[in-house]
Amino acid sequence: MDKRQSTELLFELSHPGRRAHRLPVCDVPVENTLPASALAEEPPPLPEVGEIDLIRHFVNLSTRNMAIDTNFYPLGSCTMKYNPKRHERLASHPGLADLHPLQSDDSCQGMLAILWEMQNLLAEIAGLDGVSLQPAAGAQGELTALLVAAAYYRNKGEKRSRVLIPDSAHGTNPASAALAGFDTVSVKSNARGLVDLDDLRSKLDDRAAVFMITNPNTLGLFDDQIATITDLLHQRGALVYLDGANMNAILGITRPGDFGADMMHYNVHKTFTGPHGGGGPGSGPIAVRKQLVPFLPTPLVVQTGERYALDFDRPKSIGRVRSFFGNVGILLRGWLYIRTLGPDGLREVSENAVLNANYLLSRLKNVFDVPHGDRCMHEFVASARALRRERKISAMDIGKRLLDFGYHAPTVYFPLVVPEAMMIEPTETESKETLDAFADALIRIRDEDADFLHNAPHDLALSRPDEVKAAKEPILRWRAD
Repeated sequence: MDKRQSTELLFELSHPGRRAHRLPVCDVPVENTLPASALAEEPPPLPEVGEIDLIRHFVNLSTRNMAIDTNFYPLGSCTMKYNPKRHERLASHPGLADLHPLQSDDSCQGMLAILWEMQNLLAEIAGLDGVSLQPAAGAQGELTALLVAAAYYRNKGEKRSRVLIPDSAHGTNPASAALAGFDTVSVKSNARGLVDLDDLRSKLDDRAAVFMITNPNTLGLFDDQIATITDLLHQRGALVYLDGANMNAILGITRPGDFGADMMHYNVHKTFTGPHGGGGPGSGPIAVRKQLVPFLPTPLVVQTGERYALDFDRPKSIGRVRSFFGNVGILLRGWLYIRTLGPDGLREVSENAVLNANYLLSRLKNVFDVPHGDRCMHEFVASARALRRERKISAMDIGKRLLDFGYHAPTVYFPLVVPEAMMIEPTETESKETLDAFADALIRIRDEDADFLHNAPHDLALSRPDEVKAAKEPILRWRAD
């Protein structure tokens, strides 16, 4: 990457009178144009640049981006799957892309049919009975499902205040529980990296509303105690929530509803290749067991004869949790992915994801500490704790140095139960050659000089920005002064 490339903003490249566009003729009838009182007296102070300067500016910026289309992205738990371009082309079809959410149901029958089928496909994959496509992201799916659970208990006249969460869980789990009005109780992991059943039993009482579990968990392990866990919760009248972030490991192999989960969310980008990164777009559908269906957000897509419609007449519903119906563009891409692959293809996705992760594990488990590292599902967690102790090399140093090799870092410092964690997930779409090259890079980095690693990356335009300051004091607008 050329460090000499300009980092000037478009406003700084601007010169009065330069143009890169010609606006089309207004396609809105004159009688529907805005009144003069609603128009600004002067045009907005946008930058004025020529076309070639504009193109070079954005192309040069794009070369500084990490993306699944440009680099290997082993970001554990985030499942950075390749986004098939076929689905992008199909989703951009005018009959799909040009629909407006305020159109009548009769004018959107094709899209409503797709969404109705998507509800049914997700219910079948989950082994559950009803689906809401409305939540805008996995974390909002968690929150929505917990609000459904709260409404379910209110309807039964039960006061349940606690959500139990394993200590290896995603950070969104306790946050969602708190937002839904529950108290959170942490459940310890045992020596195998699974739920400590004794600790669970000690904290399970009639106050328990929901147990939130990720299975496979964030250590890349399938909790083979899951049937016992769900039985314990159900005996107390509590519900089991499955964090669906790791569904990429079990598609077509097992279903959360079959092993006792009562509700779950999907991350469409992690499991069904909706584009990922940049803070969106997102979609986090939820699936629930029969007794929870009346409380799902409104509307749902329903079929009457050969006609599809949005059903708002749901008196026990928790109401809308997102504007309009949901992020239909991402749901459409997920539907295309499922229909393209079919049941056998989805199972093969998981088999290959697990195969790739275990191959990388076999290459690295004697290079780094890997707690619980004999086998894994779709991801595993290595640790740089020995390097930190012996040579002052941290997981952050390793992640930053990987950028010089053209790889995005794995997830570092999560899950919190492993010190100096490096959470590695290759997904199913990477070749053996890519996995070998990544493993070779990690092995080389392990043997490099500590001071050299402390200053990595060395070959990028920026090395180590102050990430804490950037998060606390973001600069979101340009000012001429």
